[in-house]
Amino acid sequence: ATTGAGATAQECEVSPNPFPSAMAGIVRLAGFEAHGPPRAVAPAPVVARRALPRGSSCGRSSGWQSMSGSVALSCVAALPLVRRAQRHGTPLIRRFSAAASFRPAAAAAAAGGTPSGAYRGVAGSVACRAVGSSDAPIAAQRPHRVTFGAVEGENRGELPMDPPLQRDDPWFWLRDDDRESEEVLSHLRAENAYTERETAHLSALREELYNEHISHLKETDVGPAYRHGPWFYYTRTVKGLSYKIHCRKPGAADAELRQPADDAVEQVILDENEVAEGKSQCIVDGVMLCPGHDILAYSVDFSGDETYTVVFKDLAAGTQLSDRLEGVCGSVEWGGDSKTVYYRTEDDAKRPWKLWRHTLGESQDKDVCLFTEMDELFNLNHGKTTSGRFLIADASSTETSELHAIDLEAGPEAQMVVVQPREFGLRYDLDHVGENFLVWTNKDEAVENKLMRVPVSSVLAGQGGQSSWTEVLPYDPTMHIEGVIAMADFVGIEGRQAGLTQIWVLDGSLDASSLLRLSFEEELYEVEIGTSREPGAKQLRIEYCSLTTPRTAMEYEPASGKMERVWRQEVPGLDPSKYECRRIFAEAADGESIPMSVVCLKGVLDAEGPRPCMLYGYGSYGICIDPGFDPHILPYLDRGMVYVLANIRGGGEMGRHWYEEQGKYLTKRNTFLDFVACAEHLIEEGITAPDRLAIEGRSAGGLLVGAVLNMRPDLFRVAVAGVPFVDVMNSMCDPSIPLTTGEWEEWGNPNEWKYFDYMLSYSPYDNVRELPYPDILITAGLFDPRVAYWEPAKWASKLRTNSANPRAKVLLKMDLEVGHFSASDRYRYKKEKAFEQAVVLEKLGLAGAPGKA
Repeated sequence: ATTGAGATAQECEVSPNPFPSAMAGIVRLAGFEAHGPPRAVAPAPVVARRALPRGSSCGRSSGWQSMSGSVALSCVAALPLVRRAQRHGTPLIRRFSAAASFRPAAAAAAAGGTPSGAYRGVAGSVACRAVGSSDAPIAAQRPHRVTFGAVEGENRGELPMDPPLQRDDPWFWLRDDDRESEEVLSHLRAENAYTERETAHLSALREELYNEHISHLKETDVGPAYRHGPWFYYTRTVKGLSYKIHCRKPGAADAELRQPADDAVEQVILDENEVAEGKSQCIVDGVMLCPGHDILAYSVDFSGDETYTVVFKDLAAGTQLSDRLEGVCGSVEWGGDSKTVYYRTEDDAKRPWKLWRHTLGESQDKDVCLFTEMDELFNLNHGKTTSGRFLIADASSTETSELHAIDLEAGPEAQMVVVQPREFGLRYDLDHVGENFLVWTNKDEAVENKLMRVPVSSVLAGQGGQSSWTEVLPYDPTMHIEGVIAMADFVGIEGRQAGLTQIWVLDGSLDASSLLRLSFEEELYEVEIGTSREPGAKQLRIEYCSLTTPRTAMEYEPASGKMERVWRQEVPGLDPSKYECRRIFAEAADGESIPMSVVCLKGVLDAEGPRPCMLYGYGSYGICIDPGFDPHILPYLDRGMVYVLANIRGGGEMGRHWYEEQGKYLTKRNTFLDFVACAEHLIEEGITAPDRLAIEGRSAGGLLVGAVLNMRPDLFRVAVAGVPFVDVMNSMCDPSIPLTTGEWEEWGNPNEWKYFDYMLSYSPYDNVRELPYPDILITAGLFDPRVAYWEPAKWASKLRTNSANPRAKVLLKMDLEVGHFSASDRYRYKKEKAFEQAVVLEKLGLAGAPGKA
């Protein structure tokens, strides 16, 4: 959209199109006050390139792609026509010029146009407003202007709009960074009270579902053991206790022994239940043994805000050391001895940015800062190579990597050496074996990564940059390399091909002809390399599961080609033969094929009539939603539901390009269109129907849910949005909010002209208007640092204010004791799942359906 200086742009006119009966009149654009010169929005072309595999890991997680502009459209009846128009390249909205006509809402109404917030389709506008229940809490609206663009003293990106724009946000006051405002907390408690009243009648169903979850849990259980030095380490659980117990057993001198002897004496090294005593939340991260195996370091967070305290324990004495590290980001890494540890701290926006060295016995204020990452686009990570010789400090943004190595064999005073200085667009990672670093990188436009090597001597001499890298494996665009484990005699590679996770093994000679992809019997599965702490091991630990096969630990021996199962998760009451899995494809708006993984009881898909269905999606950061085992969906399956995972663009299921080229920045709307296409396919094929279709997404998956509800509310009966990232514009313009600056390379920066209109076109909170929304359940945590609690709180009030469906309810369940990842207590977590599932089952007409036999 374009505006003249000082104009107030609230509505814009639709250009002529070949479907006037389906799309006529005024299209609503969320109002903002514009200052500065007219501008044109560059087209956001659909990229339809095909290749294969990727997945990234990150933080949190609408319009139509062929538009030249970025107006937020949501005409339900028109979408099939729009999708056809896209395939033929028909532009639906013109790029606005300085002469474009903008009319305020009042003027538009006076001229016979659509009133503010109206919903237009073939049948015209929806003028009614409803909140679903007269006692639903709606937060008061208070004037507040949010600034987009240049703000003195703030990092607003490289090219912030100047003069800036301002937009209204009447629910901005719900933001309290300290989480202490009694007025805000009172509103959140009112939300919880309302949700409790509206779901009280489901208490028996919740109890039934909880009991089903417990029936599938082996409450007293032992996990797979892995060898580390002279010990085998593992975790176990005990019935009635909420948290894990970390244990070890001595591992005989026989290095070939792959599991502890039955008569080996167990030593409990950490009982998380003791750590959690008296706490409502307890998250233990990074239980790390020193090289001498006599001191344990663990990180603990009691609020869910993901800032940790590191505690050290003397395992021989069973007592804690006086050392404590406060304000730590995640876990520590031990140095080459049992006195030195390395850890990270965060800046005010919770961005990991400093690497420190601590010596046991000294106070934290004497710790040495080794590295500070000043660029707010970058986060700092650290970890050891498989060999244990090098500590790697990884300063990376979404687009660019810069790794630094510390040779731990050179002592704690060893200096950091940069491997390859940062160069925009170049990503790389590495592991160490023998005289080489193995490097996997996108160098030379290898989108899916290729494997290279560089001599250790070159890196330590400061000459390990990309000009020194030599090829190990030729680039294969169908093979995405995600990670590499360098063992003494072989190399394990994990990645993706043909839309699924895969593992390859390469001989220690690094001969490319020895590359072997491991095969598995099931059509759909999830596989990854497991814990490998012994670089001289002759076997590669693998973790495998599928939609119907529980988590399984296997070991593959490259020398013999043998695969042996060493452990499988026991799921009481599970009969895998009762279920079937399929892979199906939907056609997206631009003709791309979107994979879906389907699981249900055998015979359900052969029955007549639409079935109740849950469609789950995420679609951001290159993170993949793979067909792995989740016992929590069994109550759905056992009641005859079809469960579907949508592998939409923005995820990395089909490779890095699926995300990088087709699902971020100015192609982000593909994510939402793909999900709509998946829902339409399920309906068109008779698998389900709109009144039998539920959808769910968490974090950035909550953004997905919010966006598609604004686009096609008619397709769904109920939606579950967990910790939803829905206030995209306000969060992404404010550099003080955690994750914001680093994610300008994910969504774009709304402080810049290039991205403002496009992001505005799909931001769920900004596009709420008078639509017939289905029932919506929103869950969130007060101490969530990734998606702040006020996003779902504001969204709930705006949805209730605008909903045109008098029968639907918007429920917000705000946990006042947790963060982004819900309850840490395993029993409490299952109660939360039972709560969500009870709401879904009732809305799909399954509240009385029998569950587990």
